[in-house]
Amino acid sequence: MSSPNYKYGTGLQNVGSYQASGKPFAKGSINAIDTAVAEKVEFPTVTRWVYIVNNDGSRDCKVAFSALGLESPANNFFTVKAGTASERLELKLTEVHLTGSNNVDVLAGLTGINRDRVNYLSDLGTNWSGSAGVG
Repeated sequence: MSSPNYKYGTGLQNVGSYQASGKPFAKGSINAIDTAVAEKVEFPTVTRWVYIVNNDGSRDCKVAFSALGLESPANNFFTVKAGTASERLELKLTEVHLTGSNNVDVLAGLTGINRDRVNYLSDLGTNWSGSAGVG
């Protein structure tokens, strides 16, 4: 018998949220050329997957999961080379930070998990800020 206080809901460990197809998200033609200030793309809910397209044929795009990830000495980012795209990345994200390219597209499949579920876990000590290796 279950506890009367138990309330089942979607969350980061909810397998069904990642088995279902993602709700589509697309943001195109992002100008992230300014290397001093990263362009932040926030997702309305937690992602199931994300795909980054760098349409700029002459500039690489740095992609991080937090603003801290782009800062030295952390350098917790990956690079999408000029005129290429990332693979489809199966990641639970609430945002990405871009810099270096003037024409980037971000596509994602969204789960039904609210962003506040991640923030709630962060308050309990789970690092989602990017300050420790996931930047």
